[in-house]
Amino acid sequence: MHKVLMNLPDDYHIFDDVILNTERGTTQIDHVVVSKHGVFAVETKNYRGDIYGDDNRQQWTQIIVTKVRYRSKWYKTYTYVTKNHLYNPVKQSLAHVYAIKNCLKKWPYLKVVPIIVFTGGADISKVKTSHHVIYDSYLVDTILSYRNTYLSDDEYHKVINSIASNNIRELVSERTHVSNIKSAKREQKYKKAMGICPSCGGRLILRSGKYGSFYGCSNYPKCKYTTK
Repeated sequence: MHKVLMNLPDDYHIFDDVILNTERGTTQIDHVVVSKHGVFAVETKNYRGDIYGDDNRQQWTQIIVTKVRYRSKWYKTYTYVTKNHLYNPVKQSLAHVYAIKNCLKKWPYLKVVPIIVFTGGADISKVKTSHHVIYDSYLVDTILSYRNTYLSDDEYHKVINSIASNNIRELVSERTHVSNIKSAKREQKYKKAMGICPSCGGRLILRSGKYGSFYGCSNYPKCKYTTK
């Protein structure tokens, strides 16, 4: 993805593999692009098959349909369907945005844009979202579509320095980062078991929808957290 981002103009600064501190440990961002027109948090997903999801679901679904030939009858095939789940990348990317804003508090007016980029031949046409969930071929054009100017030349360089100084990639081992992720997941699992919304601390209430029963936050619509 770095090669794709290198097609941006020279006044777009690219960070790769950024790790920032958060209240729950650390968060890793694949790419952060800084420009006078905003900061872009780019999360890449290498998947194939059909992807289903929306902004509010806790997990998205990947369905891979494969044609397999019978061993004894090579001229016949059957359909093999694989179904997997992935954590909602929109929620993941919004958490990245929060972490970036937290280290750029001096510029509260600066636009920070989450972008989720799918590679690997995935079909994302079934995804329903109000955010940028795109193919890699649209990444540069998506970033360049933001034309409002938020930073002066001096502020632009200060923002770059602020992200660089907060980036602890060189200080955090992969083992520590993974440990932080697992710790955060354990905390979220405990809160769900206790009927507490992991997002805002509200109560989880059993509700019904067109896809069946689910638990939703009592603070809806302010908090849209859901889980099965």
